[in-house]
Amino acid sequence: MGDVLAGIQATWEFETDSVLIRFERGIRTPKLLSSLRERRVPHEALASVTLTPGKRGTVVLHAVPRPGVDPLMEAAAGQLKEGCDPYRLVLPAERETLAEYYADELRALLGPDAGRPAERYLVSAPQAPLGFKAYDGKASFDGSNVAFRWFWTGASSAKWKAGDQSFAVSELSGVEWRSPEVFEGYLRLLRRGDADVSDGAESAAAQADQDPAAVVFGLGYGPVHESLPFAAAVLESIRSQTPAPALTAPASRRDPADIADRIRHLGDLHLAGLVTDEEFTRKKAELLAEL
Repeated sequence: MGDVLAGIQATWEFETDSVLIRFERGIRTPKLLSSLRERRVPHEALASVTLTPGKRGTVVLHAVPRPGVDPLMEAAAGQLKEGCDPYRLVLPAERETLAEYYADELRALLGPDAGRPAERYLVSAPQAPLGFKAYDGKASFDGSNVAFRWFWTGASSAKWKAGDQSFAVSELSGVEWRSPEVFEGYLRLLRRGDADVSDGAESAAAQADQDPAAVVFGLGYGPVHESLPFAAAVLESIRSQTPAPALTAPASRRDPADIADRIRHLGDLHLAGLVTDEEFTRKKAELLAEL
């Protein structure tokens, strides 16, 4: 598409095969979004697109990702606050017509696998090296190994006895991240062959305090914008050890009636002054080329 839609705290650039999301950096932008800077989301990574009323005279364009396409969202496991969702674009209500146009454009590009979980990551995690300070130690990741270095002021005697830890990505099967914004947050590395120890939140949190494969959050240590991108980067590296084969969908032609509706919608935007003459001519040609 090649167009740009600027919202509050983020801008979406619509490209032929993806949406490039750029986040603003400022005191009003959530720290997580500022730290991510930008994310490229392929159309095949999307499950659906919605446009809903927001708060205080805004609308929200939401590109809903398919399960399993984004290591950041997989690590978050539903724990992110709404304002920190990187797939939401908040816009002034007066731009609702334009937002609906782009929502329709994205919906038309959803592939046949939109309703299915993905077998591989399609959205990249933040790049290593990464690190952050937890309550009981410092965590670092260089792309191949995760290291924990304990703090004498916070680490339990069990962790001091075990000593500083280093884990090769090849030894790991996953990551557990419990948000530092809830009681007893932590980051725990899951090792291949370990028994399932996540039978309950209380037992998992207790083990994190004693487990040398985990660091504990609290008192401002391990904030979301540092620990969640870290967890996502480790998850992506783990998955890359055994990559799934890429799935390709056969190309399909668009319904002529659907093309006609979109051209009419584009004409309405042009008459309303929301699309320039040049944009109208270019996008009309792109739509006709899909017949």
